[in-house]
Amino acid sequence: MARPVRVNVAGGWYHITSRGNNRARIYHDRRDYAHFLELVKQMREMFRVQVYAYVLMGNHYHLLIRTPDANASRAIQWLNVSYSVWFNRRRGYTGHVFQGRFKGILVEGGEWGLELSVYMHLNPVATRKLGMGKAAKQAARAGLADAPTKEQVERRLEELRRFEWSSYHAYAGYGRAPAWLESGPLLERAAEDPAGRTAAYRELVEGRVRQGVEESPWKKLKWGVVLGGERFARKVRGKIRIDRETSGQKELRKRLTFAEIIRKVERIKGEQWAEFRDRHGDWGRDVALWAGRKYSGLTLNELGQEAGGIDYTAVVLAIRRLVDKSGQSSLLCRAMRRLDRECNL
Repeated sequence: MARPVRVNVAGGWYHITSRGNNRARIYHDRRDYAHFLELVKQMREMFRVQVYAYVLMGNHYHLLIRTPDANASRAIQWLNVSYSVWFNRRRGYTGHVFQGRFKGILVEGGEWGLELSVYMHLNPVATRKLGMGKAAKQAARAGLADAPTKEQVERRLEELRRFEWSSYHAYAGYGRAPAWLESGPLLERAAEDPAGRTAAYRELVEGRVRQGVEESPWKKLKWGVVLGGERFARKVRGKIRIDRETSGQKELRKRLTFAEIIRKVERIKGEQWAEFRDRHGDWGRDVALWAGRKYSGLTLNELGQEAGGIDYTAVVLAIRRLVDKSGQSSLLCRAMRRLDRECNL
């Protein structure tokens, strides 16, 4: 299974979700829910994580957090392990409580965080039973569904307002906020006037319930890991570590033309391609082939043709030779690292 991408950013906002193993329940009673929230409080204190919103469903949870210390992975791993140990001891179980690794989406704050919190808080009513399941929402967005009846709206609002294990109560003014919940930044986005922020946020969420239409934020997700504007996404892209087990690796890697790669190599070497391409013992052509293999999306045959008519085997040998030499030459190693950085911008 492909690994979720991990991007630990100082001051980064994250939407975190984790599901029960085989979609099994992770909360069975009030004590389970309450203990999990107690651990969230401890996580905040231990890792200096700021918690903006939460929703605990039967077999999964959602958190919206910010990490001043760039430690989202450590914090959530601690949370999941701590709860799993407690959960299994309480019931005499063994084995995994959560299914694989948690999923973390790096979110641009501000309006993006506000919209994501609305999506999270609607989870308890996003069910087929209440006419807001996936099929119903798709039909509504396409204009193919009837407007919800008064009875449907009343049932949805009743369920939303009485759902206990969500930060919505605090945001909408239906209950007291835990001392560790930081609702201020998102409420400020809902309305400028402090006196009207709670009412504005409540109307923002409950208006979606009345309409029966929910625009999923995941349609705007980039590479499965970033939610935000284009400028924010480009900035984050260079910080993502990509390997063979990373989900969406082809989309994450920036695609460059071979001509663009050649220009970068020329800048690093301070020479023109024509001057060093065929020079015996020069590493310029080989490092261009190496970067082309990583960032251009061209096949080995296509790379050979771009580099002056080299056959497939020669391209393979050139890249292998370069990698071997890089372990013995600090100059070559620095050049390759610089080219790697430039190609990831």
